[in-house]
Amino acid sequence: QVQLVESGGGSVQAGGSLRLSCVASGFRYSDNTMGWFRQGPEKEREGVAAIFSRGPLTYYSESVKGRFTISLEKTTNTMYLQMNDLKPEDTGTYYCAAAEGSRTLQWWLRKPAGDDFWGQGTQVTVSS
Repeated sequence: QVQLVESGGGSVQAGGSLRLSCVASGFRYSDNTMGWFRQGPEKEREGVAAIFSRGPLTYYSESVKGRFTISLEKTTNTMYLQMNDLKPEDTGTYYCAAAEGSRTLQWWLRKPAGDDFWGQGTQVTVSS
């Protein structure tokens, strides 16, 4: 059973930066897919960035491309999301997610599977 523990949320003013971390454990395979999703107030869940450990390969939603950077430290199975130039619309609960093995990152961000794994969420608040 994969377990995910997130950290790093907080409050920041527009234009500021935050870095989220997600430590994963329990993978059965050496190469896996991980990503970040978010849900803002009265908004649907949105996939923002994903990474496949072999390569690694990355994919970003248009809303964060150029501002957010996803990375993975394979030795510790720790995924990061560096968020720069934050905007009020980035406010929400950010969730770390994982799928064992490979996924087509663009499609996985749009529709993760029901048996994927999720963290508990961490709040990001950006004030104007």
